[in-house]
Amino acid sequence: MSAKGDMFYSWTKSDSIKGECGGAVTSLLQYALASKTVDAVLAVCKGADLYDAKLELITDAAEVPKTAGSLHCGTLLSAKMVKKYLGGAKDMKIAVPVKGCDAMAFYELAKRNQINLDNIILIGVNCGGTVSPAIAREMIADKYETDPDAVFKEEIDKGQFIIEYKDANGVHQTRGIKVDDLEETPEGYGRRMNCQRCKCKIPRQADLACGNWGVIGPKAGKATFVEVCSPKGAALLDAAISANAVEVCAPDQKGLEIRGKVEGAMLKLGDKNRKKQFEKLGEGSERLEKIMKITSRCIACRACIENCPICYCVECSTAKPHLINQTQVPPDFMFHLIRFAHIADSCINCGQCQELCPVDIPNALFMHAQQVELEKMFGHKPGYSMELPVLAFAEEPMERARLNATGSDMIYENVFGEQQ
Repeated sequence: MSAKGDMFYSWTKSDSIKGECGGAVTSLLQYALASKTVDAVLAVCKGADLYDAKLELITDAAEVPKTAGSLHCGTLLSAKMVKKYLGGAKDMKIAVPVKGCDAMAFYELAKRNQINLDNIILIGVNCGGTVSPAIAREMIADKYETDPDAVFKEEIDKGQFIIEYKDANGVHQTRGIKVDDLEETPEGYGRRMNCQRCKCKIPRQADLACGNWGVIGPKAGKATFVEVCSPKGAALLDAAISANAVEVCAPDQKGLEIRGKVEGAMLKLGDKNRKKQFEKLGEGSERLEKIMKITSRCIACRACIENCPICYCVECSTAKPHLINQTQVPPDFMFHLIRFAHIADSCINCGQCQELCPVDIPNALFMHAQQVELEKMFGHKPGYSMELPVLAFAEEPMERARLNATGSDMIYENVFGEQQ
């Protein structure tokens, strides 16, 4: 029987599953659905091409193998989909493969009672970062001098962004360029800025954390490294082994060391990129002026709010006429201040607010920079535990009732009974 903290090499026992690294993740998802441990699997599938990732809810176990493989040019976030379209998993059980920011989003929504984690099995996958689809196509055409539509596979491995394609003669070609070199280009190629800052590379918030880091020797490329992170994850793995869905063996000791070194290097790189990106924002009034200038091109489309996994208010304060002039474009800076205040202690650096901004405002950079400062002040690290964020200690229903009754957002009273 496995337990939290155990680590294995694992691979599928099914001949029909052709997933990467032995197909263990695909087999675990398929077993969870086939055994009725869950009612559905929510996973990322390829749409029209490698640059068109889509989330799909699968209820037929035979359909799960189509989710095999990775799409580094897919920048979707699954947590808000569960909250918005699947009732927060309150009436159904779902298995979801998650990268780090997905896992953090599930935790932040769960602590706000927006989803029921008891009904969700999270299978974490190591993530070195993702590339915006539009940037990926431009980058491949420019730096790889290859037709993006000729590419049939991409991956990030050993510090390189690698593509596989067929040339004009139909010959299979493989080419990789160092991610560092791509990210140093003035065009801003390579991983998304938030991915460069990320320090959640192995999502241990999930029930199982899976990946290829640390798989060496004969099993390299043929097995998945699986770390058990919860009793729920242990139960799923044990049941899948008993049902002959997957097989496991002990990991190579040197592989354990390599996995630790890879993770450590990625964390150091995250610190380096945070320092570089935050320093460009400046400090104090300089940072404020820079943010005000850049956000002045906002068109108030509200894409940042609609796609933020932490935004869940039924009535958004930015939509209230007494706070924000709803006919003014660009909106008053108060629009952005409200966003900063609501998210600053809970931003998980998923990048959705920046990825989907039609006027390319680096919203995620602004949000994350503030979240990190609050983390230094209060010690709260969003997305890693069910500990409530600082601002959550204000009872929202109580505050809304008081605001509606008084028409004021002043919450303290002085000795004269006047609101301050």
